[in-house]
Amino acid sequence: VYLHSGCQIAVSPDTKYFAVDWLGVEVTRATLGIIGMGSIGYKVAQRARAFDMRILYHNRNRRRKEEEEAVGARYCEKMEDLLQQSDFVMLVVNLTPETRKLIGKKELGLMKPTATLINISRGAVIDQDALVEALQNKVIRAAALDVTYPEPLPRDHPLLKLNNIIITPHVGTATVQAIRMMAEEAIANMLAVLNGQPIPSEVFPK
Repeated sequence: VYLHSGCQIAVSPDTKYFAVDWLGVEVTRATLGIIGMGSIGYKVAQRARAFDMRILYHNRNRRRKEEEEAVGARYCEKMEDLLQQSDFVMLVVNLTPETRKLIGKKELGLMKPTATLINISRGAVIDQDALVEALQNKVIRAAALDVTYPEPLPRDHPLLKLNNIIITPHVGTATVQAIRMMAEEAIANMLAVLNGQPIPSEVFPK
């Protein structure tokens, strides 16, 4: 949000000077709460550690002690504890019946009024009506969404009218290298099936 507003100020034809009291929020030593500590969530934790962040996480299954220690992450059995303590809450879960609208009015109300909610998973993990209300009423400070429901949002959606949110067009993996790696992985899986070999990225039904 700070970056988005700053870009607008920097390029605006009306800008004559930069305000000295226009201050952002420090990431270093802030608390990051990661909801969903799978392979992607764990990579987020590795990067957050480089910023000397305090890392909390909530997951269906607790990570091994060695994995926690490697990134300095502390497990929160109750998601509510993570929400209450975090300065930044990042959603990195799969969309399932259990995670649909995982973050609603109650959960947003548990967050700090200075907190930022970040969603890089799927749009339907958040109750978007509740998020609009929380952002309008300053229940939380800001939100950053790479995913919404639907995508793109209708052009008259209230989320698009708020100044304390950043929305990007589902570009979390949109690099040439990442798309190439995904294509190569898909091809490797298809060739394995055709050759009667073990499938490298097999998805096991629950």
